[in-house]
Amino acid sequence: MYKLKYTRFLFVLQLIVYEIPFMDDLNYGIVGNCKSAALISRKGSVDWFCLPKFDSPSIFSRLLDQERGGHFSIVSIPGASITQKYEEETNVLVTHFDCADGIFELHDFMPRYKQDNGGYYAPPDLVRYIKWIEGKPKIKIDFDPRLEYAKFDTHCLINHKYVKAYTSKGNYDSLYLYTSMEKVSVTGQVPIAIEKDEFLLLSYNQKLLAQTTKRAYLKLQRTRVYWLDWSERTTRYRKYNKEITRSALVLKLLSFQKSGAILAAITTSLPEAIGEARNWDYRFCWIRDASMVIKIMTLLSHYNVAHRYLNFIIDLLPDKDEKIQIMYGINGEKKLTEYELSHLSGYENSRPVRVGNAAYKQKQNDIYGILMEVILQHFQLYTSSLSHSEELWTIVRNIVKMVKKDWQKPDKGIWEMRHSGKHFTFSKLMCWVAVDRALKVAQLLKQNEYFKPWEKLRREIKRDILTRGWSESKQSFTQAYGYEDMDASVLLMESYGFMDAQDPRFRTTVKATQKELEYNGLMYRYKNKDDFGKPTSAFTICSFWLVRSLYMIGEKEEARRKFDELLRYSNHLGLFSEDLDFESKRLLGNFPQAYSHLALIDTAMLLSQGKVTSEEHLLEQIT
Repeated sequence: MYKLKYTRFLFVLQLIVYEIPFMDDLNYGIVGNCKSAALISRKGSVDWFCLPKFDSPSIFSRLLDQERGGHFSIVSIPGASITQKYEEETNVLVTHFDCADGIFELHDFMPRYKQDNGGYYAPPDLVRYIKWIEGKPKIKIDFDPRLEYAKFDTHCLINHKYVKAYTSKGNYDSLYLYTSMEKVSVTGQVPIAIEKDEFLLLSYNQKLLAQTTKRAYLKLQRTRVYWLDWSERTTRYRKYNKEITRSALVLKLLSFQKSGAILAAITTSLPEAIGEARNWDYRFCWIRDASMVIKIMTLLSHYNVAHRYLNFIIDLLPDKDEKIQIMYGINGEKKLTEYELSHLSGYENSRPVRVGNAAYKQKQNDIYGILMEVILQHFQLYTSSLSHSEELWTIVRNIVKMVKKDWQKPDKGIWEMRHSGKHFTFSKLMCWVAVDRALKVAQLLKQNEYFKPWEKLRREIKRDILTRGWSESKQSFTQAYGYEDMDASVLLMESYGFMDAQDPRFRTTVKATQKELEYNGLMYRYKNKDDFGKPTSAFTICSFWLVRSLYMIGEKEEARRKFDELLRYSNHLGLFSEDLDFESKRLLGNFPQAYSHLALIDTAMLLSQGKVTSEEHLLEQIT
């Protein structure tokens, strides 16, 4: 039995021996199984991974600190030509190493497949399957776990079954590494010649069954089949189908099996701009994403994902007097206390690194419209018992009461301003949406006595927006009442049904917003100062909003051209983060971002020239 201790000093020595490239872009793939997910660099290094759940403390976090964060790398000796891709229509990530003395592939995945009892096998495991192809390529394994956000040293203990990594200070945590290779060679970075298939399996739990290469290969095949079956059920489109399917696979990876929640992203504190403090923890569920997730996943024929997420949101809806939050934990947690990890240097030294998110306390009036849209979708898409319908109808009436009480008050807005409250135009729009959708629910349930008072409230809010949200000098709706600042969120007026795309006011709003907020082909969300100064990066979803708006007002060629250009700004695997740098087009912000991929799918479906029929898809497969 051997006992190792990973210390900061040891890692410095490793840096001398191996050159670790400076991470100048988010060239990562994501693998996961709807319990957690890992980010793996294009050179095969696990640089971000939390176990056993998405929101657990990290076990590898080199993404947030090159020196202290820890990683799990497979390094070819003396070097290799490395390429990376996903196996088509799966979430199995393949990194191909073409070395001077041979070739091998690294197949990374987290097991997920159906069992005979109908449940899913989805343990908190990462499997790294090394597929030998030819020759005798040599590798070194750099296994450097730093548990509990790398707050204290992580120790390693080797026995005949596994390598155990554990903490001895702070909160106790541990994980287990199983492998077909010599454990001393793996932990000691001793060169290993690959002459047959090998595996590494990292688990949060001790395994009850013997872990062998054959068993790892079987898990790989079952996981591959699961993802192929899932992708096969996805609605096909005549154009952009590859991008739609990849984005759908990303959204599935961001879903939490236990509750049905969908995370905004799997990372924390990746900055919106390098060196700035706009760093937030996105490992939570924002209510704002809800209606778009349900709409998109339903259109893609993934009714189970949509239904589970809808139920998650419905179960969160409060009783008559309880406050509605803008965001919740992935198990429905309400308190998301924010604190900083001062010992981590941050992504490219962009401090602070935050855990938790204080925005959960904010008052945002746009949430009423989102929730009412979700309830309407529930009634339109699914049958409901009488008692459940009565519960939802009570919630509908209470939301309208809240709108009536709050719509004329300032709030923090869609962009979650931390210190300033204003009369944001988008918040007023979503209050209008809340009453409009409540009327549709009342019509479905034949509750006629609510029509007149609610129609009056809807007219009042609309008249207020058209009068006070409009700027004559800009010929556009602006960010907030009494301000001339532009905001990309007003581009959503048409998609929420507030006004027709052919309304001259919407057309001039689109043009004015594009003129002021577009730079180098990308969109600011706004340009005015906020709590941290002026924004310096492009907000990815806003560029997709512009494409949609241009298409809807008839500028179809420009919309298509811009969309095709936007797609080129993804990373090498077709993944998007929250932000883009205006000049270099590098990805910034938390990653991969659900909101960005939802907008990509929504825009692609609009521009796709229709669905592929089942007969056409069958013919494609045959030929």
